[in-house]
Amino acid sequence: MDTDIKATTHAVDAAAVMSLFAGRPRLLALGEPTHAADVLLATRNELFRQLVEQEGYRTIAIESDCLMGQIVDDYVTTGTGTFDEVMERGFSHEWGAFPGNRELVRWMRAYNEGRPASERLRFAGVDGPMEITGASSPRQALTELHGYLAARLDADLLPCDADTLDRLLGADDRWTNPDAMMDPSRSIGRSAEATELRLLADELVAALDAQTPHLIATSWRDDFDRAHLCGRAAVGLLRYHYAMADTSPSRMRRLLSQRDAIIAANLLAVAERGPALVSSHNLHLKREKSTMAMTGLPPQVWWCAGAIVSAHLGEEYAFVASALGTIRNKDVDTPPPDTVEGLLYALPEDGYVVDARRLAAVFGDEPPAPRESSWFGYFPLDPAGLTGCDGIVFVKDVTIVER
Repeated sequence: MDTDIKATTHAVDAAAVMSLFAGRPRLLALGEPTHAADVLLATRNELFRQLVEQEGYRTIAIESDCLMGQIVDDYVTTGTGTFDEVMERGFSHEWGAFPGNRELVRWMRAYNEGRPASERLRFAGVDGPMEITGASSPRQALTELHGYLAARLDADLLPCDADTLDRLLGADDRWTNPDAMMDPSRSIGRSAEATELRLLADELVAALDAQTPHLIATSWRDDFDRAHLCGRAAVGLLRYHYAMADTSPSRMRRLLSQRDAIIAANLLAVAERGPALVSSHNLHLKREKSTMAMTGLPPQVWWCAGAIVSAHLGEEYAFVASALGTIRNKDVDTPPPDTVEGLLYALPEDGYVVDARRLAAVFGDEPPAPRESSWFGYFPLDPAGLTGCDGIVFVKDVTIVER
């Protein structure tokens, strides 16, 4: 079997990745089984560099706050801001502190230097404006969207004025209370103010759509696209806050589903402007439902962003999962030899691009045993789901970079 498995592998480069597809996917997603793994981020960066230079990809999208990502996009395209400020303010989840992400942004800025606008590489955050401990206030998204429309439309075409939004939003710390993540009674997502804001957000997005010809004629296309981004963020955030106030047993599944729905909407918007590369967790990008075990709750199962996007784009969406052997600084040691990771770890090189469907065919009706993670932050491959991804980028040993 070792020989058969070796025949499904290639060196880790862009040519090997592209050999997995009949043509260039419009959206090529590279997943990861854990965040902040040094070798995985370095491998991602090199693959993305090659794919940009050799295959013409023009956007790199990251699992980070979609509104904050505008700061990074402005920097890599025009040099606005300073590097350290951009890395601090342009990423959520503290991703901007990781060396791999810092190197990626530096390279993107250097790549764009001196290039005409039509050839520049763009950056996009595709996650919602939220953290693990909660979600942001919808203030930024709503006020930016309202401001864009108010500057270009008659007041009677808008559902409210800026003062009304400000009054309904109230203090931002009411929205960002971390206790609301686990205690729905601490959420204001179903208050009278939040309910009215959901209606107003819908009306603002409706005005944006209805006035498209005028808005495109009277503003820069990037400003129009950013207004749509704010609309998606506002509506998505208000839905997320509504789910945070849910007291039913399906509350956590609703939260997971809503977050991935936001990611999917942002990915589809990125795909509309041309070929794009995506970096996110495997759980967000796979083509099937995702499953997560949570303490004190039954396993949570939901349609992830990749499944939603794949349903829309078909073969224009490609998903390459990443897998790894060890994370020794998190006590994830050599994988058992009867797992997918263990079989790949036994091969001589430090990393491979693997044809996932050919590998599944090697295993036939008896896939290997699933690997069990000794650390909550790492999600091993599902051996029964190999046919749901186009390929696997496997690296033997990684270290988690501490924040």
